[in-house]
Amino acid sequence: MFHSFFPRPKPFFLSGVVWAIVTILAWYFVFDGLGASLGYVMPEQEPYDLSYFLVPANLWFYAYLAVCLGLFGGIWTVIAKDHPWKSWSIWGSLLIIAVTYFGVQVSVVINNWRRPFGDLLQNALSKQPGITAWNFYDLQIVFAQIVFLSMAVSILTDFFTSHYIFRWRTAMNDFYMSKWEKLRHIEGASQRVQEDTMRFSATLEGLGINLINAVMTLVVFLPILFALSGYVSELPLIGEVPHALFWLAIFWSAFGTVLLATVGVKLPGLNFRNQRVEAAYRKELVYGEDHADRAQPATIRELYSNVRRNYFRMYFHYLYFNVARYFYIQADAVFLLLMLVPTIVAGKITYGIYQQIATAFGQVSNSFQYLVNSWTTIIELLSIHKRLKAFEAAIDDQPLPTIDQHYLEREAEAGELAADRPY
Repeated sequence: MFHSFFPRPKPFFLSGVVWAIVTILAWYFVFDGLGASLGYVMPEQEPYDLSYFLVPANLWFYAYLAVCLGLFGGIWTVIAKDHPWKSWSIWGSLLIIAVTYFGVQVSVVINNWRRPFGDLLQNALSKQPGITAWNFYDLQIVFAQIVFLSMAVSILTDFFTSHYIFRWRTAMNDFYMSKWEKLRHIEGASQRVQEDTMRFSATLEGLGINLINAVMTLVVFLPILFALSGYVSELPLIGEVPHALFWLAIFWSAFGTVLLATVGVKLPGLNFRNQRVEAAYRKELVYGEDHADRAQPATIRELYSNVRRNYFRMYFHYLYFNVARYFYIQADAVFLLLMLVPTIVAGKITYGIYQQIATAFGQVSNSFQYLVNSWTTIIELLSIHKRLKAFEAAIDDQPLPTIDQHYLEREAEAGELAADRPY
């Protein structure tokens, strides 16, 4: 699944995580201050238009990011000089990381834009003098410029990512087909090569990009939320809490993650078994097309009974999982506003500042809620991963999972393996 596309996957990803942590800490403790001493500083009032991307502080960070990514990619290119997919797996991944950071920067610009627009809206509704329609039009033109730039980059990124995904699938396909003689006896082997490789690469790529986006959003928006916490000093029932928004985001996200991970612990196994019982039922029907002694009523009843039993178990476990999930989603919609009631009543913030707080809090909490937002996709990925692990067990001459062994025993009893599928 991984070593067919990535060079030495475990060291590669482990070194990537370590390098990311080192570079993030180095930025905040060394290079950010170094840039400021050299004159690469952010204006006191951060721009809310396209000029934001060209301010000295951001140009300094872009150079730092390019050097960090370039060093990591260059070292691994040398290490993996003989790997056939090194250009796509190494440099393609780094390009996706860089573009993902650009998406986070767009969110920062839009968050900056919300304050002047929100304050202008508040002043207009309170009939403050000197406000014209062109004040609104100017801000909306600025917003359109930001969005159109973001759209152009996103479209090109999606195009590149589609090719990236297909290369990963191709790498897995080529690897598994080179081992086909060991794999052909596995139940649903053709489906696993054709469909599961496609689903695995696409699903993992989506989760990977979301994870990168979550980490980068935290790196960028946590300082913003920390600064905005200066406007909020009092919370309902609790009272004054230093940096209240910062700690609220961490607490609320951790609560949701632990809640859904706990109530959804059984779902990956059930989804995996569902794929297996469906495949066993489908395979028996396929054999019944060519062999009169297959797909007999008693066998079909047994196989379909397995399908029915597993689906009913899934329905039950998804019932209480969805209760917890929708409870959290609905509570999340009003949580921040509830916490800001004392601040709003005291008139400590304007509507524009509230918009900034809501956006920054949402970005940080959504990043911390990565598992919450991705849990159903993670469940699907885990079930696909379990199916493909059976392939790897056969390639490495390891014992197959129990359910695969039962399938082979059933096939051997029917005489199909000896007659039609020698291995």
